[in-house]
Amino acid sequence: MTLPVTAIVLAGGRATRLGGRDKGLIPIAGRPMIAWTIAAIAAQVESLIISANRNIAAYQSFGYPVITDLDTRATGPLAGLAAGLATCHSPWLMSVPCDTPALPAALARRLAAAVDDRQAAIAHDGRRIQPAHALLRTALADRLTAFMAGDGRRLQDWYATLDTGIVDLSDYRDAFDNVNTPEQLAAMTARLTGR
Repeated sequence: MTLPVTAIVLAGGRATRLGGRDKGLIPIAGRPMIAWTIAAIAAQVESLIISANRNIAAYQSFGYPVITDLDTRATGPLAGLAAGLATCHSPWLMSVPCDTPALPAALARRLAAAVDDRQAAIAHDGRRIQPAHALLRTALADRLTAFMAGDGRRLQDWYATLDTGIVDLSDYRDAFDNVNTPEQLAAMTARLTGR
């Protein structure tokens, strides 16, 4: 069952710890990393968009709309999220980063079940909050724009201004492992390919 949610895959980062390579396009077992992430979440939501700031044609080849950051002074996931909220036509936007290709099939459902009347819900993997894995009301678009205009840059700081639910996803702890270094890339490749 899909939910009335648009997923945004955040692929606009600079990946400095990976030598500046475009992280979403780094291959894992012959498929770009973002392809694994899309496969994990596309069936959970009504629609999907990709947030990217370079290699736009490559991201468009996945068949989903590609958006770029609206505020070119801002960097990081908040800028991608702001563009997603401004673009989204669903009542809810679910964000996931492109470098967590082993996301659980229940992510959207579990976030939606916990949001209730709140403005947002964020995943917690049992060790720490995963702020880039969140479900947000799209009505928050103007509020995020104002937060960023006041020099707000961190996801956690913005969520602290909202009525935010924390969702226990400790039963999927390893699903939130991301790829920031060559060592993590090797480990994720081994995990996804069973080697």
